[in-house]
Amino acid sequence: MRRDERDDYYAWLWGEVLLIGLLGAGLTLFVAYPSLRNTYSLPQVRLVLDTAVTLAAAIVAVLAGVRFSVEGRRLDLLLCSGFAAAAAATLAFSIAPVLGGESLHRTEFWAGLGGRLFAALLIAAAPFSRRRVNARGRALGEALLAVAMVLGLIWWLAEQGGTALPPVAEGVGADQPSQLIVALAAQSVFSLVAMVGWGLRFRSHRNDLDRWLCLAATLALFAELHYVFTPLLSPRYVSQGDFLRLLSYSVLLVGVWRAIRFAEFGRAVSEERARVAREIHDGLAQYLFAVSTHASMLEKGVEPEKTLAQLKEAAAAAQQEARFAVLALSSAGGSAPFDAALRRYIDFLTADGQLEVELEIEDGIRLAPDEQIEVFRIVQEGLANARKHAGARRADVRIEEREGERLVSVVDDGAGFDEAEIAPGQGLKNMRARAASIGGGFRMTSFPGRGTALEVVLRS
Repeated sequence: MRRDERDDYYAWLWGEVLLIGLLGAGLTLFVAYPSLRNTYSLPQVRLVLDTAVTLAAAIVAVLAGVRFSVEGRRLDLLLCSGFAAAAAATLAFSIAPVLGGESLHRTEFWAGLGGRLFAALLIAAAPFSRRRVNARGRALGEALLAVAMVLGLIWWLAEQGGTALPPVAEGVGADQPSQLIVALAAQSVFSLVAMVGWGLRFRSHRNDLDRWLCLAATLALFAELHYVFTPLLSPRYVSQGDFLRLLSYSVLLVGVWRAIRFAEFGRAVSEERARVAREIHDGLAQYLFAVSTHASMLEKGVEPEKTLAQLKEAAAAAQQEARFAVLALSSAGGSAPFDAALRRYIDFLTADGQLEVELEIEDGIRLAPDEQIEVFRIVQEGLANARKHAGARRADVRIEEREGERLVSVVDDGAGFDEAEIAPGQGLKNMRARAASIGGGFRMTSFPGRGTALEVVLRS
């Protein structure tokens, strides 16, 4: 773990500990002093809170679905399904029945609670899912259909239960059935699992969205605990847990919106084009300047034999650099498939026979647009180092999935070096930064006389 990453992690961890301490202290006061467990008979406010939660959950579901359609991560599919279930259950079982001023019936109450439990289960499972889905559109449609079917089944079971379901008292301070307390405690457990899961993911991947999801799960946990000690889920009353629940969804909206805002749509393409422009300026412009310089020397009557050789070398290098830039730009813009652009680059690189490269891309493996850009550049940098600095004769490039993780590796048979004695150069720093920019891990091993191997572990 790099120092800046470690500092960022510990800053988040201490912030999370402080938040848990403050919320825990408040909850302790509620437990110790029952008079603080205030509830308010505000049916209109309760309706507004439920509506706001429904809208927030629906927005989060849509944004998670957008991320899933781009990256195909199963965790986004579970998030989309979970928040879609939460929004649908609240709308169907808590809002719609009371819009005409009617009371919430026993069947609707228990169906709504069951729907929220189902949603909490999906959200708690999301951080522990590490695989990707290929048929994204179909998977998303099937998941949402499954959510609708489960909610329908929950409603049917509640309706079949009828009078067998325990009644829920609406009076302040009234005793509630033990089944309600157990259900609310189960929701608390799911929120705790989600909080721990997203915290562990942030520690492992440093994904900004994971920290926001962990924060939201923390607020949701204490909202559920407030419900346990103030079990009054009525369309006429509001409690402190309702406001914590709304705050949890507000935090979720901020985190998911940040993730979408800084995602691939347009940003990655425009940034890569700007990067290519800089590299053209720093690379191609230098070769063209060399061509111009040698041409001027010829005009001044310098001996042509040596100058022409240098002019030809500079022109060839400028041509190759221009080709590499065009390939990178076409890959970034999506006008050329990633694997085709990478193979063409390797063909150009190995045309003179100085380096032999074997490229293997596993069938079915998928890279998001921003990952394609950075992986292309990391492979380019790794092969350039193998050719120019290590004197390698052969290199192997593999993009594969191993034990549920997507890996990119570049291994060469060059001179290698002692990592303890040689400080990392700018090329290595660039590769590390590119891997970090897409949420991936980077490691490199090298030994004198035994070549160099670099590996990028892409985000889950």
